[in-house]
Amino acid sequence: MTLKEKLNASKIPEHVAIIMDGNGRWAAQHGNERFFGHEQGVESVRSVLEGASDIGIKYLTLYAFSTENWSRPKSEVDALMGLLVHAINNETESLKEKNVRLSMIGDFDSLPAEVQEKLNWSIKELQDCTGVNLVLALSYSSKWEITEAVRKIALDVKDGKLQPESINKELIDNYLATKGIPDPELLIRTSGETRISNFLLWQIAYAEFYFTPVLWPDFTKENLFEAVYDFQNRERRFGKTSQQIL
Repeated sequence: MTLKEKLNASKIPEHVAIIMDGNGRWAAQHGNERFFGHEQGVESVRSVLEGASDIGIKYLTLYAFSTENWSRPKSEVDALMGLLVHAINNETESLKEKNVRLSMIGDFDSLPAEVQEKLNWSIKELQDCTGVNLVLALSYSSKWEITEAVRKIALDVKDGKLQPESINKELIDNYLATKGIPDPELLIRTSGETRISNFLLWQIAYAEFYFTPVLWPDFTKENLFEAVYDFQNRERRFGKTSQQIL
């Protein structure tokens, strides 16, 4: 029996988020520049997206570029932005054939004009797809997201559109970049690191974490199935006792 066949179809997480880490180390291990690892990482995105579709995951969020990544060497940042444009150009038609819907969370205005243009085009092209919702986190960080939400709430209170006593968890959810997207049930990080790195801090309050030593360019849909299988064999109590959830 394959790992995929062992999965319980009734317990597939609706939303899986992935911190794609290890591209640079993978490239170094293969005697290449860091950018080579990023290029190979695109293959892993294809494989994982196929796996998510195969088992019925509805939302797949990929941490592709953080707000902190802007501090990397300009040559690397420029190469990453170029790779993003290239990938969007090359993959949009294939995503449409696979019925994949695309969206983006993050500081859209901070992205280069060409990236903004290509993202808008691809999102529009895929807006009628009804399969996996692929969410790209670009120029994203939780501190940025939560700061923006607080600022918008404060402005609405100031303008009389919102009363302070009406502020609750549900309202805050509606001011976040992930509005309308269910919280992740499973968070995966590759490369052996065990940090969250400023990713979906509000949304992962009750997510299960899965850390793997596999570097992102080596991560395939089989590794995704392994993570989901591990997830399915955990007890999720949400603050209750084991007896209460039986």
